[in-house]
Amino acid sequence: MRIIGNPALVLFFLSPIIGELLSGSAPPVEFFNPFSVLVLSILYGGGAVLIREAKVRWRKDFTAILLLGAAYGIAEEGLFVKSFFDPNWMDLEPLANYGRIFGINLIWAIYLTFYHMVVSIAVPIALVELLYPEKRGKPWLTDKGVKLLFLAFVFNGAFIFLALNPYSPPLIPYLFFLVLTILIVKKAKQLPPKILIHFGKREASEKKLVVLGFLLMSIFFFGLFGLPNFLSPILNILTTSLSIGIVVVLILRYSLNWKDKHSWAFCFGILLFFIILAPLQELDKSRPDNTSGMTLVGLAVLIFLLWLRHKIVKRELFFNY
Repeated sequence: MRIIGNPALVLFFLSPIIGELLSGSAPPVEFFNPFSVLVLSILYGGGAVLIREAKVRWRKDFTAILLLGAAYGIAEEGLFVKSFFDPNWMDLEPLANYGRIFGINLIWAIYLTFYHMVVSIAVPIALVELLYPEKRGKPWLTDKGVKLLFLAFVFNGAFIFLALNPYSPPLIPYLFFLVLTILIVKKAKQLPPKILIHFGKREASEKKLVVLGFLLMSIFFFGLFGLPNFLSPILNILTTSLSIGIVVVLILRYSLNWKDKHSWAFCFGILLFFIILAPLQELDKSRPDNTSGMTLVGLAVLIFLLWLRHKIVKRELFFNY
């Protein structure tokens, strides 16, 4: 029960569940191996908790979480896993020779940074803060806890770098992404306290936010795995970036009088894409890994999200009574 009442621990496990398990990157047979759970939880969950603590302690809005989420994506995929550089990385598929420049899998690097920023970091943090509204603006860890978690995160990253992928990345590109990560973190700390409140033009709509969240993920995955079959890398980046930019502008416009139910709707739209994808992955016989149980994962996340919305609606009715 203490775990259920501890938002930091919930986020610690929810982030890898969404980022790796629900996405199908690590299906149940792989994910629920004790070693995998430990490494992935420290990596994803540790990063998410540290980012959320930084946002609260630095007194920033959700913009800082997005920036720090991008830094996390670079750290995970570039600095630790090295998939930004490895031409033989298992998940690249058509991207192995597509858009590779200066020893960097450029399309993969850009898109995976966006993926982790949104799916692995921002969505889990938003959901846990919806789950614990009374603890939303407060630190969840002590100063000592932050330091210990940061050390665990760094040592876990070093272990991944040294033991899980033998590929040696090119030095200059690797240092570039290391410096870029540091600069993004510094920029997040320098952000004004409130940025997003200036963009709302129209009343927030649950239905529209669900559609926009789903559309955001659909565009992302089509750009990552669909457009490489039709467009050059530059046109791919331009087309996908423009499409995502239009969706983001629409999201910002429909942010007037934003409430918890609107945050839930946007997160639900994003995760609905993966919930629908889950049983399709289990039926995909072309995958070399064992995807058994993905349907149950999608169903479990759907039940959790519907339960959370019920909890939010009850809470809003209580306070409006």
